[in-house]
Amino acid sequence: MASFTAKDVQALRRLTGAGMLDAKRALEATDGDMEKARLWLREKGLATAARLADREASQGAVALAVTGRAAAIMELRCETDFVAKAESFVNLTDELAQLVAEHGERAVAERAAAIDDLRTTLKENISAGQVVRFEIGADSVVGTYLHMQSGRGVNAVLVEMHGGTEELAHDVAVHVAFARPTYLRRGDVPAEDVEAERATVERISRNEGKPEAALPKITEGRMNGWFKERVLLEQPYARDEKRTIAEVVQGAEIVRFAQVVVGN
Repeated sequence: MASFTAKDVQALRRLTGAGMLDAKRALEATDGDMEKARLWLREKGLATAARLADREASQGAVALAVTGRAAAIMELRCETDFVAKAESFVNLTDELAQLVAEHGERAVAERAAAIDDLRTTLKENISAGQVVRFEIGADSVVGTYLHMQSGRGVNAVLVEMHGGTEELAHDVAVHVAFARPTYLRRGDVPAEDVEAERATVERISRNEGKPEAALPKITEGRMNGWFKERVLLEQPYARDEKRTIAEVVQGAEIVRFAQVVVGN
């Protein structure tokens, strides 16, 4: 039976600024003695861990993992490019991606102590960022792409397809990495966003002095351009801009895609 309570853990956190898991570990290691626990945290450099959490973490790394019929993207965030390239940081990102692919997103919470330890060791605000997991359908293939920079992933993409090859799914993933679409198809774009953009385009066209009779056609043309920036199937293929992605995958179906970019 524990010789301390949840209130003791909270009290130790307030006194030291340590994270919850670290405070609990300190009390466990010292049989609930508050003063010894404070010293334990200080000696291990954990007393400032919680204060680090208030600092902006706009750098980091992303990793990809595919295992069996599941695929995952994991983002780990930190404050500086220097820490993002550290071997221990990159290794933990890779480990977490593999665990998410194998066991689901709950695996990240189960490794919270490892993230806390890394935060303390590297002296930066380190935290889990975006987590994506696909359970791949029996009739699907998955394509992946991971853009590397200075030894760590910075731009990760998953694409699930029906009726296509892994090579085609990979090609689409490469396109997504650089074109950065937001939606798969036009119908996925929220109606309120479309209406707001259409109203804006109409106002711009009027302000430019376009004839009222020509406004519908001009507006439609500009809206098509707006959709091409956001909708994967309507984008010109990065390797052949004469064809759209819909034309490239003709005969196959893109089921879904996901993209995680460091700092976004």
